[in-house]
Amino acid sequence: MSLSPELNPRLTEHVTADPIPASGNAFDHLRGVISTTGVGPKVLLVDDDRDDMFLSRRLLEKKNCEVVSAISVTEAFRQIAAQSFDILITDLHMPNAGDGFAVVTAMRHCHPKALILVVSGFPDVQKSLAAIALQADEILVKPFDVEQLAHLIDKKALTSQPSVVPAKEDVASILDRDLAITMERWLSRVEQVEELTALPLSPKERTAYLPGMIGNITSRLRQTRAIEGIDKLCPAAVAHGQIRYRQGYTAPLIVQESRILQVCIFETVERNMATVKFPTLMADVMIVADEVDAQLKQTIESFLTMQREKVASGASA
Repeated sequence: MSLSPELNPRLTEHVTADPIPASGNAFDHLRGVISTTGVGPKVLLVDDDRDDMFLSRRLLEKKNCEVVSAISVTEAFRQIAAQSFDILITDLHMPNAGDGFAVVTAMRHCHPKALILVVSGFPDVQKSLAAIALQADEILVKPFDVEQLAHLIDKKALTSQPSVVPAKEDVASILDRDLAITMERWLSRVEQVEELTALPLSPKERTAYLPGMIGNITSRLRQTRAIEGIDKLCPAAVAHGQIRYRQGYTAPLIVQESRILQVCIFETVERNMATVKFPTLMADVMIVADEVDAQLKQTIESFLTMQREKVASGASA
């Protein structure tokens, strides 16, 4: 997340370079205002682009910030758990849509008084506003001037109110809230599989059944807590088998899509580990896995029924 457009993006110095001392900078008057270090604001900088990371870190250190870097969501989680921070600056897409939201949620949960800034170079950044408005203090578009941080810190110090720790959520609520992100990740993974992309379908045609099938999963999580042996009909799964037959799929391709869906659902849960309800998490994961398998069975049965009917009609012709 480049903070200044005039610096050379080809610089290759390692991101863990020693802090660069500075005096008379924009953060001098803010020392001790919200700092946990007593020197200057302590910043967690999260970005998977190492060039952007280097440029941003260098500028922040010139402004006398103490900077800790993380190039992945997992590393950001580790740093948040191990240290205290005054400021989080995180890219929204690392490299997948919504990754930054997981970091924001974890920071808000562990360090509720921190100033949280989300940065995006994407033109649809405003679409992300609704999803993270209750978690982030500010959303900025790349590149932004580091001098803005001083004003944002001032604003945070003046308007600071008692922090509210985010409420814990069950898996069903998380899947409902992040449905769009789960579908986007599923489509992205599917479009990387050559056998699946050989079938020329639009994104709408590929994902048409997903909301209904995920909705059936959340319904089961809320209504039927038995971990296995549930044979409740899922109309979306049945329709999915019929649609996929007409679209030229094979049964193995349907199985592959189902495996991808399960992975994406669990990724959604992982992104929200800071707020998920742990007492029911293991049971929820088992129920999700069983429900995805149950839906796959119904989809395959529907697909094979269509296939047998086609063969029978051809034989009688």
